[in-house]
Amino acid sequence: MRGGLSSLDTRNSHTGGPISTEPRINDRIRVPEVRLVGPNGEQVGIVRVEDALRLAAENDLDLVEVAPMARPPVAKLMDYGKFKFEAAQKERDARRNQSNVSTKEMKLRLKIDNHDYETKKGHVVRFLKGGDKVKITIMFRGREQSRPELGMDLLRRLAEDVAEFGFVESSPKQDGRNMLMVLGPTKKKTEARVDQAADRDRRMAQRKSNAELDRAAEAELRAAHSDDTPKKKRGPADNMDPDIDL
Repeated sequence: MRGGLSSLDTRNSHTGGPISTEPRINDRIRVPEVRLVGPNGEQVGIVRVEDALRLAAENDLDLVEVAPMARPPVAKLMDYGKFKFEAAQKERDARRNQSNVSTKEMKLRLKIDNHDYETKKGHVVRFLKGGDKVKITIMFRGREQSRPELGMDLLRRLAEDVAEFGFVESSPKQDGRNMLMVLGPTKKKTEARVDQAADRDRRMAQRKSNAELDRAAEAELRAAHSDDTPKKKRGPADNMDPDIDL
């Protein structure tokens, strides 16, 4: 059997220390019977805990209590050390992905013209495709503050235009003279980086292919020009000095 009482668990049980949040495993499971789940998720059924512990020992696995409040408690056969390692790895990856996400900001005027709107929308799309959040800020001037519905319409239009790449994470809200909205990327940072690397590789391959086609076309053009140009036959006078009087 792989697991047992750790020093921390022993200290807690004898000295009244902080309660462990770890599930009970192996000999720490003090119930007469459990609903046993096999290592591949198969339902074994209700068995005596002694039999479950024997199965764990025979398969070099741990008996882990996964649902202590059930009647009877549910226990699963697994490699608990491997399970904890994989869970910790997933948690580290999640923290790393979360810390890599940054929030960009894009400011718009209420009376933005179509050209500027398309330019700023392009920046928003680029940020979202890169896996970053984007905070959109509409700045009101003077009497524009009395028309907040126009700001809502502009933000709604932008959200619809970039819906392929992002979603409204924080709905539009008024903040003094500004109106704010946050867009979140539809793809995670890691996925966005993979896509960007793939796009970069495709562009490089396309440029290489285009360059090869251009070189081949140029070579064909030179060859055709060389074949079409008649060669001049040299006569005796071609070798004579032009300053010599005949």
